[in-house]
Amino acid sequence: MEMKPLEETIIGLLGIEFGEVSENRVTATMPVNASTHQIFGQLHGGASVVLAESVASVGSLYLIDQAKETAVGLEINANHIRGKKDGIVTAIGTPLHKGRTTMVWEIKIVDEEEKLICVSRCTVAIVKLK
Repeated sequence: MEMKPLEETIIGLLGIEFGEVSENRVTATMPVNASTHQIFGQLHGGASVVLAESVASVGSLYLIDQAKETAVGLEINANHIRGKKDGIVTAIGTPLHKGRTTMVWEIKIVDEEEKLICVSRCTVAIVKLK
């Protein structure tokens, strides 16, 4: 399956940038600005969920044979702990389960002072390509 360039997806639209990508950790940053705000000028919970699922998906892709399989979000939950009006948030994803058909990731989103903004768990399905 051919992947679109990241800048042509919601990842690019929200300004998400990946840092570390390894089998045990994925990091990404996202600006908190008008593009990621809800109507009261705070970080939108949906933007946090996009960031979290993006980290889990990229981490899962790193762990599979991309010529034979792909990774798609199956379930995600998020607890929004603290609001944020501006600056940058960083997502840190770690795998809790690396299976053949599913992977489960924990993603913590923190601010510049490493205060917890959101914690999420994402289950990713590993699907065979036809």
